[in-house]
Amino acid sequence: MSVRQSSLLILIVCLCAFIFPGISFAQAGNSSTISGTVLDPSGAVVAKATVTIDDPVSGYQRSTTTDSSGHFSFANVPFNTYHTAVTAAGFAPYAQDVDVRSLVPVEVTVKLQVARSSTTVTVTTEASDLLENTPTEHTDIDRNLFNKLPLESQSSSLSSLVTLASPGVVADSNGLFHGLGDHAENSFSIDGQPVTDQVSKVFSNQTPVNSIQSLEVIEGAPPAEYGGKTSVIAKVTTRSGMGATTPHGDVIASYGTFGSSDLTVDASYGGQNWGDFISLGGLQTGRFLDPPEFQVLHDKGNEENYFDRVDYKPSSKDSLQLNLQFTRSWFQTPNTWDQQLQTCTFLSTDCNGAQYATGSKEVNPITGLPLGPTDQRSQIRTFNIAPTWTRLLSSDSVLTLGTWVRHDQYNYYPSPDPFNDLGPLQDETVSQLRFLTNVGARVGWSYVKGIQNLDVGASFEHTFLTENDDFGIVNPTLVAGCASAACNTLRPFDLTEGGQLFAYRGHTDIKESALYVQDALTKGPWVFNLGLRADFYNGLQAADDEAEPRLGLAYNLKKTNSVLQVSYARTLESPFNENLVLSGTGCTNPVIDAVMTVAQGFACTTSPLTPGYRNEFHAGLQQAFGKYFVVSGEYIWKYTHNGYDFNVFGTSPITLPIEWHNSKIPGYAIRASVPNFHGLSAFVVMSHVNARFFPPTVSGIAPPAPPGVFRIDHDENFGQTTHLQYQLPWKSSAWIGFNWRYDSGLVSGAVPCLAATATCSFTTSTADGGTNGNITTGQIALLNNITGLPLTADQEFQSGLTCNGVAATPTSPLPSPCLASQLTSRLVIMPAPGTENDDHNPQRIQPRSLFDLAIGDDNLFHTEKRKWSAQLTVINLANNYVLYNFLSTFSGTHYVTPRTVTGEIGFHF
Repeated sequence: MSVRQSSLLILIVCLCAFIFPGISFAQAGNSSTISGTVLDPSGAVVAKATVTIDDPVSGYQRSTTTDSSGHFSFANVPFNTYHTAVTAAGFAPYAQDVDVRSLVPVEVTVKLQVARSSTTVTVTTEASDLLENTPTEHTDIDRNLFNKLPLESQSSSLSSLVTLASPGVVADSNGLFHGLGDHAENSFSIDGQPVTDQVSKVFSNQTPVNSIQSLEVIEGAPPAEYGGKTSVIAKVTTRSGMGATTPHGDVIASYGTFGSSDLTVDASYGGQNWGDFISLGGLQTGRFLDPPEFQVLHDKGNEENYFDRVDYKPSSKDSLQLNLQFTRSWFQTPNTWDQQLQTCTFLSTDCNGAQYATGSKEVNPITGLPLGPTDQRSQIRTFNIAPTWTRLLSSDSVLTLGTWVRHDQYNYYPSPDPFNDLGPLQDETVSQLRFLTNVGARVGWSYVKGIQNLDVGASFEHTFLTENDDFGIVNPTLVAGCASAACNTLRPFDLTEGGQLFAYRGHTDIKESALYVQDALTKGPWVFNLGLRADFYNGLQAADDEAEPRLGLAYNLKKTNSVLQVSYARTLESPFNENLVLSGTGCTNPVIDAVMTVAQGFACTTSPLTPGYRNEFHAGLQQAFGKYFVVSGEYIWKYTHNGYDFNVFGTSPITLPIEWHNSKIPGYAIRASVPNFHGLSAFVVMSHVNARFFPPTVSGIAPPAPPGVFRIDHDENFGQTTHLQYQLPWKSSAWIGFNWRYDSGLVSGAVPCLAATATCSFTTSTADGGTNGNITTGQIALLNNITGLPLTADQEFQSGLTCNGVAATPTSPLPSPCLASQLTSRLVIMPAPGTENDDHNPQRIQPRSLFDLAIGDDNLFHTEKRKWSAQLTVINLANNYVLYNFLSTFSGTHYVTPRTVTGEIGFHF
């Protein structure tokens, strides 16, 4: 241990000893227990009293009755503030608020008063019930809400849920989302287990939404218990069978557009001291990923899920929990028309190095036969095992010990005929077998008494990374006729000249440990969050440690139903693990160096990715207007030294993490909610986030730095989601849900414009260098910023380009030449000639509005025990033809889903 690490450890221990002597280190999970006893005025117990807890903002609600001893209990209650109501025949209604903020069980003693009249009194929600007096801005989402929220992605429903319901989260393709201006700087806490690696459907498999009870998304300054990737933290509480003395469950089947069929079966069963929840699911669809064409080409996929949570209480003080998950997904990589048709799309004299006319078939350079469609596929296998032991030390304190093993196996398969992999964005055929295994342990102690809510903890994670990549050159013009040293290095691996595949093998271990202490002190209307975290990172030829203060203050102005919030966090941001070995050490390999030099045209220099550090500030306000409307919002400012992003390897499907010198991300996030007004509930989330990155590139295999500050494709001027939900009256079980999602558009990949910048790339054949506004297309203009080659006809079509009203098609480019003033796009905003600026006026995707609708009935036949339900969901109701992104250096081009209609039938017992 270094001197600095020792100093940090001593500092943490001293702070712990000062706040509370004799403690052991701990980390809290995501749920607790509310229990209590209901008494009458004489102190006698009241049996069969109805006890209800609910959070009107998240939609969480549970109800139970007291037993013969007047006792009630709610297990697996997510951290939050709950309105508790008790009613019993002959007694006046009782209500109070209960705050659940740690694993320490909450005990409530209810003393009922005798009713003064026979008039029925209803316990109602007050304005104060809509507020949470906490410095950390967050969004609470319960199953009762997201069951009726139309979700765009069946295979990445968890990401879709976070994107739609949380402010500051920008939608991207394939289950990716940008949290508060960052790409993939997000983490999940699954019942207290940290998951900081990427879980989009092109990297890993997500926890199935059907297994989730509640979700809390932290957009504010992260508390001290969270580290690694903290831009957005999603705390997941899974479903439990504890106390389900009568077995119950669901069988839900659906079928819809693109031949999408889904079947989910779940069941809960248990007793007072044990419980089991199990979920099984299967999905098959013809549109698994968001493709680079609005028309789906080569996009089939399937996914199978297994999730099991087992709870057991061997004694009144001990609780055991075991989470098990296995998910397998298999899917095709969607094709562009260029890949599907395999026609000559570049210069008429440069197709297979021979004299072929544009539109002719590409041919296999070995056999001379026409190439077939590209046929690349992927398979991901994920398993997770996470046991947790909780020990109740006293009525005020709880000790928790959790361990886990999480494993991803990612296989990328090339086309059976490697030459079919040739395309405008791909010069190599590539296969990959990648393993990520994360083994970890956490120990935690929580103490709640008086004004204190103290958590102290430690964690250790060991991540094993193995990367096996095989590739060979399939573009006959890439190396041929080139006599440079780099080309000579690649020639043995040029399959067009009879070469063989090159094998890259990489492995490393990443070790991360952390210590933290945090205390929430409540004094009247004031809440003070005091925290300190120490992170220790030992990765690929890089090590770092950081002392990280986390501070917050909240003040409740009860007279105006307002809560003021300010918070600060210093965080250590850990590098992405996906393809980390290749990115951090690849350039030391002469073949990798040659691929980047020849395929992307720059010298391959790299250094290992190191952790970054961030300072972030938040200032917010919650305001309740009566008991039916609440608004919360905050201003955000984040400065990160070593800001992360991605690049592609050569011109292949492999993406690599890279680091820029720093980033500055200011913005705001707002959420407004109508909890329930005569059956109508609604919420609106909106945000504005600037994502400004500063050169140079400091780590990873990356292209040359742009000349100045630039907006990255995490930047969006404005985005919002409006969700309306209405439950039909007259005790009906029918309902309707409606979404409106608006995005002003992410920063796009390079499009034609008259500016010599990194994100506005073109050349012109005119002698004046384009100063007269002439852009010549089809030969040496409209360059692709990824490959440096001219845009193909299909790429012009994908970007919606038109010249004087004539649109490109997948096989016909724009008329040539074309005046810049005549060049327009229906899908991408192109700055006017001479006005493009990478920082202040970059090109963007055109604004888009998407509308989704769900109509359902939760009890078709109005039965009590066994119920049938039905639901109809329409995604992209207006069938809007719009893009997520265009030629992004990380993810390429992707369209949003066309109109999809899905019918669902369910049986509930």
